[in-house]
Amino acid sequence: MTEDIPLLGTSGLEKIDYPTEAVHEIVTNAVIHRDYSINDDVHIRIFDNRIEVQSPGSLPGHVTEKNYLEERFARNPKIVRLLNKYKNPPNKDVGEGLNTAFEAMRKLKLQDPIVRQHDSSVLVVLKHEKLGTPEQLIVDYLRYNEEINNSIARKICFIGSENTMKRTFQKMIKAGLLQPVPGRSPNKSGYIKGPNFPQG
Repeated sequence: MTEDIPLLGTSGLEKIDYPTEAVHEIVTNAVIHRDYSINDDVHIRIFDNRIEVQSPGSLPGHVTEKNYLEERFARNPKIVRLLNKYKNPPNKDVGEGLNTAFEAMRKLKLQDPIVRQHDSSVLVVLKHEKLGTPEQLIVDYLRYNEEINNSIARKICFIGSENTMKRTFQKMIKAGLLQPVPGRSPNKSGYIKGPNFPQG
């Protein structure tokens, strides 16, 4: 499903590619370590720029939003032990699944997964967001395209605020990386390569 959704990238519409290992580990963790005393399901939501996996229950034991990569705790140890009896168990050892997901995302140069504790659930977000800075993403886009505007830049940089994007453009103009398209009215403003735009 995710691969069928095109996303605007630096060279045009690009296929979204998530590491299968990361998605597998996040979904497996959600099913195994959820709180089964809560009458709810594991929810998987697919958007054009992210995958969200929401699991019933809080983070188990002494695990928090700050230490989940270091701490180990199995809320449902019987399920974990039963799965470990399989020749090829779907789960890693306790605590290793998330580390595997983080490593897989980094190999594809994507941002780390986001883990958030809500009142009665844990939400893990896999964002299809490159590790590059907005400035680098804009430079990459202009290597393949003649110009860029605020709307396109916000899409490829995953920035919602028009004013935040304007400030990025202003910094890049000041550094000589960009320059406004000559003769363009303010409401149709665009930007092209500046005199200090990196070569190669």
